[in-house]
Amino acid sequence: MAERADEPAPAPASLTHPVSPDAARLEAAGGMFQMLADPTRLHILWLLTHGEADVTALVDACGASRTAVSQHLAKLRFTGLVDTRKEGRRIIYRLHGGHITRVIREGLSHADHLITGEPPHE
Repeated sequence: MAERADEPAPAPASLTHPVSPDAARLEAAGGMFQMLADPTRLHILWLLTHGEADVTALVDACGASRTAVSQHLAKLRFTGLVDTRKEGRRIIYRLHGGHITRVIREGLSHADHLITGEPPHE
């Protein structure tokens, strides 16, 4: 249904989920952070914050072997951090939603502050 010009646009989806972290949520978040603990996987995820890519592009950009990148992508896919789609014979990888993108960008922004000595901010 088309919106009328005098009707407000629907509110954007919430970026916060005010739920107390129970054991299942803590386990799920812990699993995600375990996947982020590997520098090559983190690099692959950071590359995917800029858009979709296939294995060849990721290998070229991160400098790891094709075998290593493929194995990391399999783990990231299994844990739900990346999704895939087929384009002809190629498999294209993308991040699974905005939460993952924000976690990656914030983590690397924090690392930038640690490395450069820039003071923290809100």
